[in-house]
Amino acid sequence: MRTVIAGGHGKIALRLATLLANQGHEVVGVVRNPDHRADVEQTGASAVVLDLESASAADLTPALKGADAVVFAAGAGPGSTAARKDTVDRAAAVLLADAAAQAGVRRYVLVSATGVDQPVDPARGEVWAAYVAAKKAAEDALRGRSDLDLTIVRPGTLTDDPGVGKVALSTGPLDRVDVTRDDVAAVLAAVLEAPGTAGLTLELMGGTDDIVGAVAAVQK
Repeated sequence: MRTVIAGGHGKIALRLATLLANQGHEVVGVVRNPDHRADVEQTGASAVVLDLESASAADLTPALKGADAVVFAAGAGPGSTAARKDTVDRAAAVLLADAAAQAGVRRYVLVSATGVDQPVDPARGEVWAAYVAAKKAAEDALRGRSDLDLTIVRPGTLTDDPGVGKVALSTGPLDRVDVTRDDVAAVLAAVLEAPGTAGLTLELMGGTDDIVGAVAAVQK
C-alpha cells in the first residue's frame, strides 16, 4: 500500500509512518517545514515539502499519484490563532480531498477529535471554539462527498505514554478516556487495512479491546 500522510511531522503521523513502513508499505509524509524532512525520512517514509495553507490542489496532486490512501493528520497546533484553525484543520483537509479526487485516490482517513458535535464550553475561549468548529466543518465537508471512501477517527485526549495495544472504539458515544498517540497510530494503520470502515465515524478512547479486533468489530 502507498499512503500519503498530510501533516507528516505530527506526533501521530510520525508514529503511523513508522508502523506502515515497518509493515513494508510505501509512505509519503507531506510537511510544511523543510527542516522536518529528516525526521520523516527516519521513519522509513519519504517526504514532500508543501505548505497546505498556500498550496492549490493541483500543487498537491502529484504527491498523491499512485497512492492507495491518504491520511489527514495535520493541525494548526497549540498556540496557533483562531484563523489558522480554519485554514489548517478545515481548509487543508478539504484541499487534500480535492487533490485526492484529482489523483484518483478514494480512500481517505481523517483524524478529527472527540466532542466536535457537542456544545462548546465558552470558558475554553475563542481559539478552542474555532478549533472545534474547524474540525466539525472538515468532517461535514468530507462526509458529503461521493468521491471518497472516508473514515473519520475521533480520538480522545492524547498522551505520549507508551501504547498498550488496547482501546475502546465505537460508532456511538464513549466515555472520555485518555488515549496514547501510539495506540491512535495503531488504530489508523488497522483502519487503512479495513475497507469496511469506509463511511464510519469512529470514537476512539483508551480501553480494553485489542486494536485489530476492535477495528474488525466496527466494520460494516
